[in-house]
Amino acid sequence: MTDISIERPRYLPPAVVDRAPALVAGGMLLVGFLAIIQLVSLRQAALFLVGSLLGAALYHGSFGFTGGWRRMAVERRGRGIRAQMLMIGVAAVAMIPLIAAGSLGGQPLVGAFAPVGVSVLVGAAMFGFGMQLGGGCGSGTLFTVGGGSARMLVTLAFFILGALIGTAHLPWWLALPSYDTIDLGRQLGAGTAILATLAGLGLIALISALVERRAHGDVEREPVPARPGWSWLLHGPWPLVGAGLLMALLNIATLLLAGHPWSITFGFGLWGAKIAQAVGVPVETWEFWNWPGPQTALQSSVLADVTSVMDFGIMLGAALAASLAGKFAPKAKLPLGSLLAAAIGGVLMGYGARLSFGCNIGALFSGIASGSLHGWVWFAAAFVGTILGIYARPLFGLDGFAKK
Repeated sequence: MTDISIERPRYLPPAVVDRAPALVAGGMLLVGFLAIIQLVSLRQAALFLVGSLLGAALYHGSFGFTGGWRRMAVERRGRGIRAQMLMIGVAAVAMIPLIAAGSLGGQPLVGAFAPVGVSVLVGAAMFGFGMQLGGGCGSGTLFTVGGGSARMLVTLAFFILGALIGTAHLPWWLALPSYDTIDLGRQLGAGTAILATLAGLGLIALISALVERRAHGDVEREPVPARPGWSWLLHGPWPLVGAGLLMALLNIATLLLAGHPWSITFGFGLWGAKIAQAVGVPVETWEFWNWPGPQTALQSSVLADVTSVMDFGIMLGAALAASLAGKFAPKAKLPLGSLLAAAIGGVLMGYGARLSFGCNIGALFSGIASGSLHGWVWFAAAFVGTILGIYARPLFGLDGFAKK
């Protein structure tokens, strides 16, 4: 009888929970939830919790567009790209018909639509360039800040500054040549729009797989869970595909609760405007802050702003996830070049996001999943910008394209 030995998976050692940060993050989530119920509404508090779940998924899956795009460009590995395409596709199947219906249960539903013009092309390219210097996209900045990254605090601070400057300049950019908003669901019908969207996403995923196979002879697979049983759900890491699928469902939940899809960067501009007001800058006289939506947000509490509340939830959810995984470890020592890159990248991302009506979440993910043509244009322009940003990274002491 032949003895067949079975190789057992090698698991990570048990996670040591960072108790103090976990208690603080968990306590702040609970207090924030109760405060938002009291001051705003139960619906707004539910969106705060949706944000916290997004933060946990982003952290445990290390689900950032910045790293995924850089791996594709530098290493010719497309697992991150394919997970992103799957995430967007799952959301699109539900969101395009919901948005086409216009409402559900009395709740009006609108998509992440925007015109296609010079501002989108320039802004998205700036964003793609900036995220490679800053080290994170819109969502990536938030979840890494929540995880304890001091460098990303610098990126976030300058992201807020760039977004504020963008609100001052946006009216000028919108006067440049532009096409009207193009809603594929309305132009083609919901069914055809879904098929066209899935075909486009599938083509990108296929191209990434072909490029990867040509470069390496194989396609990188999703790794098995690194912890036994179901403990990986609490302590991570999560498979990219699993994290992406959860975020797709949470974006659909955001649409149903808020009446619009998930977005990130409007909150940054609002925070910057409120800080500027506090130090005497008359932002309320700027044209952008006199448009109905921004004006209402500026005159109200940040807790009344859906994007801000979800952004707070993302940071706290990521902080709790990092603490439960035993990985909440703030680092204060940063090289000057890295700090400079974080500052420049942050400003470019904030400014670019405002010009292009969102970031990788509000413009790319939610835009394409809504059936908006501008989401596809944003994707193409931002990817060009990210290639240029990778070339610029060595100027700041960061890894770029490897020399052969």
